[in-house]
Amino acid sequence: MGKGYDENQERLAVLQGFGKDLALRAKSTCELSGAKGIALKLYEVRPAPKDPDFERCLLLSQETIAALEKPALFVAHDWRHLGELIWSQFPLQQVMAYRILTYLAPKYDWCAEILEEAYLEDEVVAEGQSAPLI
Repeated sequence: MGKGYDENQERLAVLQGFGKDLALRAKSTCELSGAKGIALKLYEVRPAPKDPDFERCLLLSQETIAALEKPALFVAHDWRHLGELIWSQFPLQQVMAYRILTYLAPKYDWCAEILEEAYLEDEVVAEGQSAPLI
């Protein structure tokens, strides 16, 4: 196998090592949708750093990952809880809430209102703008 394959396998092994700590942080709940009692998968938030970083990972349901990969699948009403998530103590959750709300805001006034009312650190906004949702 090639060097790239080996590097990818090493990266995946490091990411898998984050699993237990992510499950503890997430309390076995999808960190964006809040869904419980379902299978969760590690999701690396873009832009992914060269070296795996625990602080760039979330545990998400397959349904949430599918929606992030194809935002046309978003059912806006299902994301109303982002009004609470935008105030999360975890900056990466705030970043993703910001990205989703920004994506939905042109069509849904309630998203724009949440963004207007949210106080976010400059770093969170900059990270939210660093990579588009799609």
